[in-house]
Amino acid sequence: MKAKERMAIPRQRPRELKPEERITNFKEVTFGFDEETAILEANRCLQCKKPTCIQGCPIRNDIPGFIALLREKKFEEAYWKVRETSTMPSVCSRVCPHEFQCEGSCVRGKKGDAVAIGMLERYLTDWMVANGRPMAVECALPRQEKVAIVGSGPAGMTVAYILAHEGYSCTIFESLPVFGGMLSVGIPHYRLPRDIIGAELHSLKSCGVDIRLGVTVGRDVTLAELREQGYASVFLGVGAHESRKLGIEGEEGTEGVLHGVDYLRRVLTGEEMNIGSKVVVVGGGNVAIDVARTALRTGSKDVFILYRRTKEEMPASRAEIHHLEEEGVRVEILAAPVRILSEKGRMTAVECIRMELGEPDESGRRRPVAREGSNFIIEADSIIPAISQRVDHTADQGVELQQTPWGTYQVDPETLQTSVDWLFAGGDNVLGPQTVAKAVYQGKVAAESMQRFMEGRDLRVDRKFTAHMEQ
Repeated sequence: MKAKERMAIPRQRPRELKPEERITNFKEVTFGFDEETAILEANRCLQCKKPTCIQGCPIRNDIPGFIALLREKKFEEAYWKVRETSTMPSVCSRVCPHEFQCEGSCVRGKKGDAVAIGMLERYLTDWMVANGRPMAVECALPRQEKVAIVGSGPAGMTVAYILAHEGYSCTIFESLPVFGGMLSVGIPHYRLPRDIIGAELHSLKSCGVDIRLGVTVGRDVTLAELREQGYASVFLGVGAHESRKLGIEGEEGTEGVLHGVDYLRRVLTGEEMNIGSKVVVVGGGNVAIDVARTALRTGSKDVFILYRRTKEEMPASRAEIHHLEEEGVRVEILAAPVRILSEKGRMTAVECIRMELGEPDESGRRRPVAREGSNFIIEADSIIPAISQRVDHTADQGVELQQTPWGTYQVDPETLQTSVDWLFAGGDNVLGPQTVAKAVYQGKVAAESMQRFMEGRDLRVDRKFTAHMEQ
């Protein structure tokens, strides 16, 4: 097929549950491609000589390589092409913001629609499962050294996966009662079904990884005690689970004030919650979108988002914003809360103010500035800020680790080694809230560094992976 013919093929769209159906349950909203659609979409790829899509992928997947195999119907080979670089394509293909990463760097996207790289990657993982193909990788002969991983999120999973397959005895310590970190308690089932996370858990257990749930490092056992117990190296992948507060009047001590990641954690671990019919969510990222859509699914009827910039500047995935609006959530742009009103300790409304955009701030986006005298009131039963998260430092109690001004762990920018030589860190507790793919990549960097450290080799010479340190 010639380039001109490929350019004439429109981007293929996956089927989706209808909005009126999906807001009543947590079923996965987006269906995968069938074979015919996947091959048609794969034929849109131009197989560029300089594939910028690879540079847009934090893991550096060989995207043209796996797409070329897919369109030849070599589905199993294509899957293993992805697995050459990615430890969890079934997760990344579903939850990564592809339009800001691989698809955002696709040449076709400059004059039209990018290739649906995420959906093609998902097709391969789903095909492997549907056709009963083995997806496990043979483990190496066991070594003597033990490794501890604190946190079972994507960075911790990746470290455990790589080092276990190198023969190291790996133990994951997870403070939550469920496996998966933010994948399990921060991403709703309609975006990431739990059987996907279960498959990742199974692959780790099959290679001998010991997983200990409900163990909080820093409280139940300290890092120093882990070292004394014979762990040669420790990885910190505790994520960024602590919600940032709004810092406005009425936020503290008022019933009806929740925070984004806390709310999602409680719902997704099975707690029944009644937050009322009218719910205000503050923020413009994926957590805010997830909170709003989850509130609909748990019975709230009138849900809307307050965002202090314009819709175009919302950092959330475009697909998630589209789904949000389809489901009936309103987005109130250029507005911010200034005070929470209550009666007898129970929230009744939120006072807001209109914003306008001024000069760009350090993020490159125009800074929102309050318009004096533009205050207005919104009646609400609950307000859920979802503006950002920070690192909970319970895990590092008793160990002096250097931190950045953002409260994340200070690490070597190439090796992810902390200020304590046997401790390494990666993922959100280093980068701040970021994507799954970036956490996976940092897990790969840390695993290489930890193996070099345990073997007494130089951490820097002839590395396979070097950390990308975007804050």
